[in-house]
Amino acid sequence: MKNKMIYLSAALVFALFTSCKNDAQTTVSNSDQTEEYAGKEIGTEHDAEIDKLISQMTLEEKIGMLHGNSMFANAGVKRLGIPELKMADGPLGVREEISRDNWAPAGLTNDFATYYPAGGALAATFNTAMAHTFGTSLGEELRARDKDMLLSPAINMVRTPLGGRTYEYMSEDPFLNKKIAVPLIVGLQEKDVMACVKHYAANNQETNRDFVDVQIDERTLREIYLPAFEASVKEAKAYSIMGAYNKFRGEYLCENDYMLNKILRDEWGFKGIVVSDWAAVHSTGKALKNGLDIEMGTPKPFNEFFLADKLIAAVKSGEVSEKEIDLHVKRILRTLFQVKAMGGGTRAKGSIATEAHYKDAYEIAAEAIVLLKNENNALPLKLDGVKSIAVIGNNATKKNALGGFGAGVKTKREVTPLEGLKNRLPSTIKINYAEGYLERYDEKNKGNLGNITANGPVTIDKLDDAKVQEAVEAAKNSDVAIIFAGSNRDYETEASDRRDLHLPFGQEELIKKVLAVNPKTIVVMIAGAPFDINEVSQKSAALVWSWFNGSEGGNALADVILGKVNPSGKLPWTMPKQLKDSPAHATNSFPGDKTVNYAEGILIGYRWFDTKNVAPLYPFGYGLSYTTFALDNAKSDKPEYAQNDVIEISLNVKNTGKIDGKEVVQLYTSKSDSKVSRAAKELKGFKKVLVKAGSSEDITIKLPVKELAYYDVTAKKWTVEPGKYTLRLGTSSRDIKKEIVVTIK
Repeated sequence: MKNKMIYLSAALVFALFTSCKNDAQTTVSNSDQTEEYAGKEIGTEHDAEIDKLISQMTLEEKIGMLHGNSMFANAGVKRLGIPELKMADGPLGVREEISRDNWAPAGLTNDFATYYPAGGALAATFNTAMAHTFGTSLGEELRARDKDMLLSPAINMVRTPLGGRTYEYMSEDPFLNKKIAVPLIVGLQEKDVMACVKHYAANNQETNRDFVDVQIDERTLREIYLPAFEASVKEAKAYSIMGAYNKFRGEYLCENDYMLNKILRDEWGFKGIVVSDWAAVHSTGKALKNGLDIEMGTPKPFNEFFLADKLIAAVKSGEVSEKEIDLHVKRILRTLFQVKAMGGGTRAKGSIATEAHYKDAYEIAAEAIVLLKNENNALPLKLDGVKSIAVIGNNATKKNALGGFGAGVKTKREVTPLEGLKNRLPSTIKINYAEGYLERYDEKNKGNLGNITANGPVTIDKLDDAKVQEAVEAAKNSDVAIIFAGSNRDYETEASDRRDLHLPFGQEELIKKVLAVNPKTIVVMIAGAPFDINEVSQKSAALVWSWFNGSEGGNALADVILGKVNPSGKLPWTMPKQLKDSPAHATNSFPGDKTVNYAEGILIGYRWFDTKNVAPLYPFGYGLSYTTFALDNAKSDKPEYAQNDVIEISLNVKNTGKIDGKEVVQLYTSKSDSKVSRAAKELKGFKKVLVKAGSSEDITIKLPVKELAYYDVTAKKWTVEPGKYTLRLGTSSRDIKKEIVVTIK
């Protein structure tokens, strides 16, 4: 039961994305889009008041604060004015209210919210200002619902393309991860809401996630799997961290002394609270001593939790001291004061499902869409002479705000791709819609997600003849065809990883049949993770990648297809040609059984593809535009740098086409003569810039020398090797335009 029910809550994902308050195509400011964001440290100014409150509390009242007293809150102490700490799920927006003691919806009529694009979409914008707007926008929604904590963002690494939660995680790259996560957290907490950053750490698969023991060497842990968490603590000053389900080096992560005490608190100086994932706790005294503050869980009497009656008994028997209890209560009270849930300060006001927030969702969606292929300028779609358009595919009408095990959002607005086209196309153009393929699952799973196997939902991939015929006729009898294919949130879901990369429901065969009768066919993929689209890519002239893209996703997609928005999204992960090319699979180290060893080490994602010279289908950081750009005059501000310096790289970005557009300049670093093994390239900077047609913009990318460090396992510290480094500037990991060599003294 645990393995099914926890997932509904644990998804708790990162609250996705937001936007830069600008017109999606032309009005973005060219201010530094990778500026540094700094969070506000948890204060100690209320400690005397907190100590007095603790002195007045009974043991039972204290321990009531250390575990769930309802599905999404701990216990407050009403007589002392201590409120419950009220949490909310939020991978795609604020989750609807559920019952206090079970997963059934509360049945309210005022818990609708904005549906924001998923995590992969936010990362695809490569826009840190947009991540900050996402945080503030979502923070306002949480305040409107009187919440204190958002169970998000989820910043685990995309280690395998099969991951069931790839859609909500941000990237395979630790630098991009942290640069999007930090402003999101800062923006959220500016609205007096705690971010609960998850899932700490090394939680990179759904398969066997409740017990799998993850083995990662120390350098890989520090360089790949911890940087985003470290930045969330040190830079964003996150008020809360969620412990993961799995084990790490033999110890469950919600009672892991090395991860929670030695690294998180002692090394990084974390001042906030550690909350367990739902039903991820396995002990009482050990969990508390090793760093857990609040235990949350799935339906069973709340007093039966490890940090409930069992903890009262442990204190009374002398196993746990009351002083230890006070320490954890004090941490919780400090965070409640910090977000002004206590103390009488003026708390940020909330608003929810507003036009302003829908605009935020639209702008993220518009900048997230990735143009993968565009032969003969098939896009943007030219409507001269077009009288009819075939719109084909179940995904043209599929809604993804709800679905799967992961927490969704109850929203009043979810514009589908078909609706988006209807909103944007002139009324003189006839739309011929055909469903084309049916979303169907094996009977034993059909309609019952509780029966999903460890390897994901089993799809029925045989096409329905009548549906195919309808789609083919629509394509034949229309001037242009647009197929909306890909995935959905019932297929990509928390609680299971996918079996393989095939397109489900027979879509590939359908796409081929439509392309055969109408060569003017645009293929749009709506999905959160890589799929095998080799043949589709080869056969189609125009290929667009969208996401589970929020309340305004359909409008954003229509605007890209019709050219109102010039696409500027970039892939935040590598699209492999075949699954076995991806590092976790090339090394046969996924999913493991009781133990999984990350045999690829530091060579995750594009680091593997670029270092091993394995050709991807589409590389990390890739995305086309309706215009073209040239990079020129790249130079560093000086030839040599000291360890504490900041390298400033300046260059000129010229729009050599006829349409205004945005480009993402990416900075990768290399050191060929290093004494330690290194990836061929590592992303260490990026800048998104709007350039008007025929114009150019000068930009600067700042690279702190400390970003060039590797983790020295023997010395247990970060070390920057002296010597020459090559700085590579380009528009994807495989499209390097300029190189600069600098020396570090």
